[in-house]
Amino acid sequence: MANLASAEAARPRTAGDRRFAGALIWVGAVILGVAALAVLVGPLLVRWGPVEIDPAASLAPPGGEHLLGTDANGMDVWSRVLHAGRLDLGVALASVALAVVLGTLLGLVAGYWGGWADDVLMRVLDVFQAFPAFILALAVAALLGGGASDLVLVIALVNAPAYARLVRAEVRTVRELPFVEASRTSGASTLGTLWRHVLPNSLTPVRVIAPLNCGWAMLTLAGLSFLGLGVTVPTAEWGAMISLGSADVVAGRWWTSVPPGLFLLVCVLGFSLLGEGLQERADSVRR
Repeated sequence: MANLASAEAARPRTAGDRRFAGALIWVGAVILGVAALAVLVGPLLVRWGPVEIDPAASLAPPGGEHLLGTDANGMDVWSRVLHAGRLDLGVALASVALAVVLGTLLGLVAGYWGGWADDVLMRVLDVFQAFPAFILALAVAALLGGGASDLVLVIALVNAPAYARLVRAEVRTVRELPFVEASRTSGASTLGTLWRHVLPNSLTPVRVIAPLNCGWAMLTLAGLSFLGLGVTVPTAEWGAMISLGSADVVAGRWWTSVPPGLFLLVCVLGFSLLGEGLQERADSVRR
């Protein structure tokens, strides 16, 4: 099996592989574009607010004034699904962006200067990565609370160590290349060398992993909210909606939790396809 894996890794990438990578990127981008358009424009077109209660329609089935029915509190499921998408996508993108910034800065310092800074930072990151990611997110969320800004910080702190290690490994390779040495010998400042030469050539794995990480961030947010450590009711959030409606599914009232679950699935699928396509494209360039 190891020989087969090595042979596959060494196989030259063909035009078909590149077209496949491009197709994955396009499909993922279209899925995410449609989802983003729906959650940004959709709430402007619905009649009911995300926490507005219809006292005459508790657990009403889909149809009539409520396209996807209502939940046990009489709140419109369709409106809540759309508003929850804004929160879920926003938290995922913001947390991954923050994780990229923090991890990249730490990776630059550790990889370029090395020495004691590298040793100290890597040992600290070892402590963070010794715990399963979701368990660590649970612990940090329990300490910080469940506000949107706190959840962004929680997910960013959990993901930052992985980016730091990726960037550190790339920087340790790039810093030895001739054009970096030429920049140093020409009198360029350390910050200038880092900004113009080292950083741009060290971000390829980050660009590949970030979309995949966005999908994981959405699942983490939904999981925390499902367990009561993320966004709390009545705030619209897909994980909290699934948790609130899980008991109704057993009774046949599927519309309270299935729609937010499907929206979460579609968005995570879009991020996964986009990340996989970028990975395939990066492999084809390297080979």
